[in-house]
Amino acid sequence: MGAKQKKALKKNMKKASSQLAVSAQKKEAADFLPLEGGPGRKLPEEKPPVNKATVLYIGRIPHGFYEKEMQAFFSQFGTIKRLRIARNKKTGKSKHFGFIEFQDPEVAEVVADAMHGYLLFEHILQVHLIPPEHVHPKLWRGFNPRYKPVDWVQVERKQQNKERTFEEHKKLLEKILKRDQKRRKRIEAAGIEYECPEIVGNVMPAPKKIKFDED
Repeated sequence: MGAKQKKALKKNMKKASSQLAVSAQKKEAADFLPLEGGPGRKLPEEKPPVNKATVLYIGRIPHGFYEKEMQAFFSQFGTIKRLRIARNKKTGKSKHFGFIEFQDPEVAEVVADAMHGYLLFEHILQVHLIPPEHVHPKLWRGFNPRYKPVDWVQVERKQQNKERTFEEHKKLLEKILKRDQKRRKRIEAAGIEYECPEIVGNVMPAPKKIKFDED
């Protein structure tokens, strides 16, 4: 075989190998063939979703683990922007669930992975990330970490000790007498022989705090 023939053979081999490589790339690039015919098509590449959630839901919060304790405990993971425990509006007691917002989404993801199912004071915590589109716009309204429950004893005391007119005092006595009559009827219907103490509403002295009319 002469030198010219060797060069021609090498050139043909390179050309054939390049064609095989191009055809292989085309086959790999084609993910599916359309039903109507034509060249193969490739599915669009899906980018992995970027985590932007910074708000966490925390459920099954034990008694005594409140805002101050949660702030101190979860601040070891990262900077906390806001923290809130759901409370009863009337009594101020905890409803045993709350929300925490971290500054960085990476920190929030780490907390959700590490603290979900964590045993704390005989309670298994439930920690979940809340997507930004599912965060309620009124979630942080009225947010106040230094929550002071309402003293309902003081409220009732003021209500009972307020100044009343003679008409208001008379209506109060009528309510007491009606309530006493209903109680007596229920006792008689139950077949219980019991002498209820008499409430002398008409002779009952007027309260010390009477609001007189200016006229």
